[in-house]
Amino acid sequence: MGLLRSSPSYPWTNSMLLWQRTAFHFQPQKNWMNDPNGPTYYRGWYHLFYQYNPASAVWGNITWGHAVSLDLVHWFYLPIAMVPDHWYDANGVWTGSATILPDGRLAMLYTGSTAELVQVQNLAFPADQDDPLLLTWVKSESNPVLVPPPGIAPKDFRDPTTAWYVPSESAWRIAIGSKNDSQRHAGIALVYRTSDFLSYELLPGVLHSVAGTGMWECVDFYPVSTESATGLDTSAATGPGVKHVLKASMDDDRNDYYAIGTYEAATNAWVPDDPEKDVGIGLRYDYGMFYASKTFYDPVKQRRVLWGWIGETDSERTDLRKGWASLQTIPRTVLFDQQTGSNLLQWPVDDVETLRSGSQEFSNISIPAGSVVPLDCSTSGGAAGRGVLGPFGLLVLADDDLSEQTAVYFYFVRSTDGSISTHFCHDELRHACHPALLAADIVKRVYGSLVPVLDGETLSVDHSVIESFAQGGRTCITSRVYPTSATYGGGRLFLFNNATGVDVTAKSLKIWQMGSAFIRPFSEHDSVSLH
Repeated sequence: MGLLRSSPSYPWTNSMLLWQRTAFHFQPQKNWMNDPNGPTYYRGWYHLFYQYNPASAVWGNITWGHAVSLDLVHWFYLPIAMVPDHWYDANGVWTGSATILPDGRLAMLYTGSTAELVQVQNLAFPADQDDPLLLTWVKSESNPVLVPPPGIAPKDFRDPTTAWYVPSESAWRIAIGSKNDSQRHAGIALVYRTSDFLSYELLPGVLHSVAGTGMWECVDFYPVSTESATGLDTSAATGPGVKHVLKASMDDDRNDYYAIGTYEAATNAWVPDDPEKDVGIGLRYDYGMFYASKTFYDPVKQRRVLWGWIGETDSERTDLRKGWASLQTIPRTVLFDQQTGSNLLQWPVDDVETLRSGSQEFSNISIPAGSVVPLDCSTSGGAAGRGVLGPFGLLVLADDDLSEQTAVYFYFVRSTDGSISTHFCHDELRHACHPALLAADIVKRVYGSLVPVLDGETLSVDHSVIESFAQGGRTCITSRVYPTSATYGGGRLFLFNNATGVDVTAKSLKIWQMGSAFIRPFSEHDSVSLH
């Protein structure tokens, strides 16, 4: 979250601020947004709820915003779904998850911050289960259905997962994030059992715990197939060909970590395949500006879809001036990487391709060491530093003289034993380099991570504002950037190679213009024309 800084800020023009609104990433019409909540598919519509402040462009007064889509791309704003209007959510209707029951009904569990600032879990359900738009919600008279158990601090108990069904018990289970400071500041996931979503039993032990990782929030828990390229329902049976992903958002460092492992319902335990890549100390969904993510199972296309919150990296002062803050990532499909067997693959949902137009394709472009080639259409020291084996990649949202640019690049590191590792990075250090920005209130960073490149694979990248997917989505990085001159028609694209010892060839490069998703309020006309 940005800060109201006293240092001078850049004199943004209204035209610049208007350009910062995206064309096909979901964001509200105005005001503050953070975590995605309760994404689901219900009676023909995809639903996205989200943390929302209806009164300001900074965090506070948290309610649930609501939008629907027929294709995960073209969204319609709907009225606010839930507001903090009871003692058990007086300080905010916080993050929650949707569960579709076998008879088609929907149950929504969410965290409420009480009048005394205690985190409790509450149940809500549609006032009319036959309404595909889910316009009106009713909070259960039994709320809160869960309060912090003994040994859990009142502010360390939040964000229930989508429930999964255990046939041997004829009951559902949910996980909730917390921490245990008596066990070396361990992050933990508690598990509860319920048959009616009103009464709950805390199961012995914890689903998993990792020392030193601190408070786990926005926990997600779901199965993935190790044998097919399709998603699995959250309640899919365990067994051969199925692994489970445990993900948590780390309140201490504000990053989303995941690990792949084996789940045993009988013992209420999940064990990571690789303890050195455990939750909070190993793999991340995204190595950039990405947090509080949540997945859901899409029964239409049999895929698991991931949403993530992209916060702003400017100041709250600027957000208040433009009247809005934050956006959601493009929804991504999530699959087990059968090639490495050790990580996930993420890729923008194929629905986004309907926005493509005006494509250009390049092949076999030679990029000699030290060169920059214009196109018409550990993280090192950033893209400007030079080494024998890189960096090389793309300069996006660049102006003509390259004074403004964001680099999306690879570089190689040779170890003392002769082995080579591949890194994938974003360099934001020059994304807003107007001279007046020397005292600006914008965060600029270099993001990066190792990315496995197997024998016979080539390097590949895909981009959006700016979401990058390396090696088919094996490593992902998201950046929020604010150019001042590389806007509207002033944005250029370049290939670059800052290596000193190797030439690079871009074997294939495809570029598309992207149209607008025309996200707008839902109207009665839409109701008639779409159905």
